[in-house]
Amino acid sequence: MSGAPELAVGADAFTERGRDLEVAVVGAGAIGATAAYDLAREGADVTLYDRGSIASGSSGRAAGVCYDAFADPLDAEIGSDAIERFRELSGDDTFPFVECPYVWLAREGDERNAAALRDQITRMQENGTIALEVDGDELAERFRALRTDDVAVAGIAGAAGYTDPAKYTACLAAAADGAGATLRPETPVRVRTDPARVVRDADGTTHEVDAVLVAAGAHTERLLADAGISIAMKPYRVQALVADCELAEPMCYDATAEFYLRPHPEGLLAGDGTEYVEADPDGYDRDASPGFATDLLERVDHRVSGVHLEGDDLVRAWAGLCTATPDRDPLVGELADGLYVATGFQGHGFMRAPAIGERVADQVLGGAGIDPFDPTRFDGDEAFDVAEGMTLPEN
Repeated sequence: MSGAPELAVGADAFTERGRDLEVAVVGAGAIGATAAYDLAREGADVTLYDRGSIASGSSGRAAGVCYDAFADPLDAEIGSDAIERFRELSGDDTFPFVECPYVWLAREGDERNAAALRDQITRMQENGTIALEVDGDELAERFRALRTDDVAVAGIAGAAGYTDPAKYTACLAAAADGAGATLRPETPVRVRTDPARVVRDADGTTHEVDAVLVAAGAHTERLLADAGISIAMKPYRVQALVADCELAEPMCYDATAEFYLRPHPEGLLAGDGTEYVEADPDGYDRDASPGFATDLLERVDHRVSGVHLEGDDLVRAWAGLCTATPDRDPLVGELADGLYVATGFQGHGFMRAPAIGERVADQVLGGAGIDPFDPTRFDGDEAFDVAEGMTLPEN
């Protein structure tokens, strides 16, 4: 990609809400790059830092599944806004957002997930989100690529699609650069408070700014701890793979077997492999665990119709990190005067990045925060267990 994509047009063009405001964004993943772009577009003097390259952390290892299949009204609003912005920003010269239906299902005999799925669809419909409940036969009529003879109930959401998370992040970082932001990859920093400022490790120079947004994924907790601030967040390890298997649509989450899949340029992408323990963001194993690919390929083979997946079909497998909180809602907003955070997305961070980045940038510029996601709702020393982010919600 050469140059910065021209994303700001029409009513979305530059304004000056951020004039005379200097902001440091720490973490050049999807949320940090989006926030940096929105801040720069509003006239703020923005520097985007990352200890590695653009999208070198969790965003570069994300699945790229995007949907608005959320029962909670706030989650549904954010999901819908994110999908719409993916559509608006996508293009041949930026990154591809491929429209694709999203299916989630529960198998026969799995009454707990079947009940949760039906309740989720009802609440989605009450919120005005388009979602359709179908049985196995109806699902088979719509999607011949899926095996459906063991499906008790399924949901179908049309406002969904997939993209390449690394390309999205690179696109938004380039757009931020084009809007006037300064990009500082390969630049580890330390965060300080009172006043908010960033310390560059390379030369020890202390650079004071008006506001700092820490969106450093799994490293967020350690960065803030170094500044004397504790947050209730734990990184945990997840795994995914790409297999050589033709799949045009849909994207699918099998709640009973606890895995997801989506089309991919090299075949299909599938994932699960959640480890329910806190991971070391600096020392975790980035390779898939032994046996992970074999086990997941067997489950995918069961769900995808007309194929037979074996070890030779594996293209690659890897591990990444997600972040958990005690209540499974993210920490987004102001932690202390001039210090903001965006983390704890339970595996849903990338798909909500366009909307979360936009909202947290707006708060930095003086707008309202997202009250239910207020990071100060926790003391930061809470004991809690890591929970799978893809599970169906229950009342």
